[in-house]
Amino acid sequence: MSAFMQSFLALRERKDYAGIIETIPYAKLLGVEFEETGEDSLLFRLPFYEHNIGNTLLPALHGGLIGGFLENAGLIHLMWVRATLEPPKVVDISFDYLRSGKPETLYAQCQLTKQGKRVANMLIESWQGDRSKPVAVARAHFLLS
Repeated sequence: MSAFMQSFLALRERKDYAGIIETIPYAKLLGVEFEETGEDSLLFRLPFYEHNIGNTLLPALHGGLIGGFLENAGLIHLMWVRATLEPPKVVDISFDYLRSGKPETLYAQCQLTKQGKRVANMLIESWQGDRSKPVAVARAHFLLS
């Protein structure tokens, strides 16, 4: 087991959500936050920061920021719900950007749609304010160790 996964599992056991983000440099850079909302259910948040604006005319969140947030949410969710010795690897991920991300907090939740011995499929949805109006949706395949 890698040192990273040992640390992750210890932090998960203590439910130290901020500590987990501290161990993932890209999630820390983005400012990702998360909490448990039920059994195997996590709610991810990306608070608004002025530097996250991609289009200053609208203004709108940068699409790459939204994509990175969704990818990180998927990886963290998968490590949280699986007792694994190694972190999963992204095989592929596709994004559907459905509306502009406003300059406010972005939320995401993940749904594991299929999990085999070697590959997991996941749907990741993001929204602001009204969950029935998603900002972006991602479909991802992860290689499991």
